[in-house]
Amino acid sequence: MSVLCVRTARENGEAVRQSLAEADAISEEYEIEVVDDDIYIPLDPSIDPAAIGSEPDAIGSEPDAIGSDIAAIDPDAEVVDREPPRRDSQTLPKDRLGFEPSYERLGDIVIVDEDDEGRAQRIADAILESDLRAETVLNRASPIEGELRVRRWDVLGGDGTETVHREYGCAFELDITEVYFSPRLATERHRVVSRVESGERFFDMFAGVGPFVIPAAKRGAECVGVDLNETAIEYLRRNAERNGVSDRVSAIHADVRDVSGYDGWADRIVMNLPHSADAFLDTAVELASEECLLHYYDIQHESDPFGPGERAIREAAEPAYAVDVEARREVRSYAPQELNVCLDVRLSRDG
Repeated sequence: MSVLCVRTARENGEAVRQSLAEADAISEEYEIEVVDDDIYIPLDPSIDPAAIGSEPDAIGSEPDAIGSDIAAIDPDAEVVDREPPRRDSQTLPKDRLGFEPSYERLGDIVIVDEDDEGRAQRIADAILESDLRAETVLNRASPIEGELRVRRWDVLGGDGTETVHREYGCAFELDITEVYFSPRLATERHRVVSRVESGERFFDMFAGVGPFVIPAAKRGAECVGVDLNETAIEYLRRNAERNGVSDRVSAIHADVRDVSGYDGWADRIVMNLPHSADAFLDTAVELASEECLLHYYDIQHESDPFGPGERAIREAAEPAYAVDVEARREVRSYAPQELNVCLDVRLSRDG
C-alpha cells in the first residue's frame, strides 16, 4: 500500500525523525526504511499532508507546517509516495476489529468518539489489546460544557485521566477531565508560535495548561497566561517548570477582564475562546501595545465565517487603533456547516 513518507538524507535521519516524532506524525504501522544514502519515514495517516508539504518544492514553504522544522534540518527533504514494509510484529486495533477505528491520542490516553456504547467498548478493548501505547481509553460523553470548557468522559479501559502530552518539543501535563485541551489544534498552535520572536510580550487570555504560552516562552517571549480554571493554571505553572521556562511565564488564575497591570503591554494576544471571544475584545484592546498582533478564534456558519469576528474587532478597536486583517484562516470543520476559524489582525495605534 502506498503511503506518504518523508525522504531525507541519511545523515539527517535522526534529527528529522525526532522532529516528526515530537509532532506525533510517524506511522506506527510501517517501518522506517534506509535505502542507500536516504531514509524514508512513513507518516501517520491522520496527518494533513499540507502540514508537511506534499510536493518537493512545498516542504516547509508554509510557516505553520511541520515541514518548516524539517526544511531547517534538510532543505532537500521531500514528501514522496512509497510502499514501506509493514511492522509485521505489531498488532493494531484494526487487526482485531476488522475495520479501521477513528481515534486520537493524548499522551498515553486514547480518545474515541462513538455514540454506540457497544461499538465504543469493542474499539477500546481492541486498542488496549493492541501494541499501541495506551494506558487509558476514553469516550466523549458530552460536548464542551460550562465556562471552564471541560467535557464529561466515559472511561472504557484503564483508570488514569492524567497524562503528559508531547507536541513540537514541548511536554504538557494535564488531566483531561479537569481542563480543556485539543490535540487536533497542534498544527494551528505551531503556526502561531512559529512567528513569535525573542523578547516579544505574549499574552494568552484563555491559556489553559499552556499549549500556546509554553512554546512561545521557549522561543524567548515574555509570556502571561490567564485562565478562569484554577486547575488549568496549576498545570500551566507545572508545565512552565517542566519545560524550563518558569522565568518567562506568569500564570494568573482569574477572569481576564479582572486582571490589572497589563494595559498597553501585549505585542501579541491569543484569544482562543470560540463562540464567546467577542465578549472579551474590549479587554484585548486595553491589553494591546502600540502595535499588537491579535489571533482571534471564532466559530461561525460557513456562509460567512470571518465577517462577524472582523466586524466585532473593528467595533472594539477603531478609531483608537487602525485594524489590518493580515490572514483569514479556516482551522477545521467544527460541525455541519460550521467552521472554526482564526483572524490574524494587526492593531496599530493611530497617531
